[in-house]
Amino acid sequence: MIRQVEYFEKPGKENTTGCLEIVKELVKEGYSHVVVATTGGETGLAFARALKGQTVNLVAVTHNVGFGPPNQDECSEAARKEMQALGAKIYTGTILTRSIDYAFMRQHQGISPSYVAAQTLRLFCQGMKVAAEITAEACDAGLVPEGVDVIAVAGAGRGADTVAIIEAHPSHRFLEIRFRQILAKPI
Repeated sequence: MIRQVEYFEKPGKENTTGCLEIVKELVKEGYSHVVVATTGGETGLAFARALKGQTVNLVAVTHNVGFGPPNQDECSEAARKEMQALGAKIYTGTILTRSIDYAFMRQHQGISPSYVAAQTLRLFCQGMKVAAEITAEACDAGLVPEGVDVIAVAGAGRGADTVAIIEAHPSHRFLEIRFRQILAKPI
């Protein structure tokens, strides 16, 4: 199989539309699971609106409450409600590679295996790390089935700049996750 990869000049939300077009084509090909990272809800909403009426399991993955300021949810309630009204499922939970290990690393200046995994994936780009994390998180929550190929959409900060097809596995089988295809990423 030969497939074209979209290389964006730089990371960022200006690539969201390009990622969305790639995902729409993949859904036409028959992919039925899409996992998208969304912080404030804007990216999740863009995908939910564009995929409305499609036979697709769209999962929007947000940061955990308190990721920023204590007790604060970065994804607005209005965005959550609209995404759900459009048929998206929402997962809010701890970022896979930023769990309790992160607290110990900060306190004791060490490193953990999850940090090494995160840094390794970042060698490709921030979006690849996030794509792997959100796929495992959605699988952990039972929102995508294990062992199927899902379209993972992620980015660096806000918006989307990375699209990959990933074989989904839960976090306790993280090393079984496979990147099947990389379809977009910043250079």
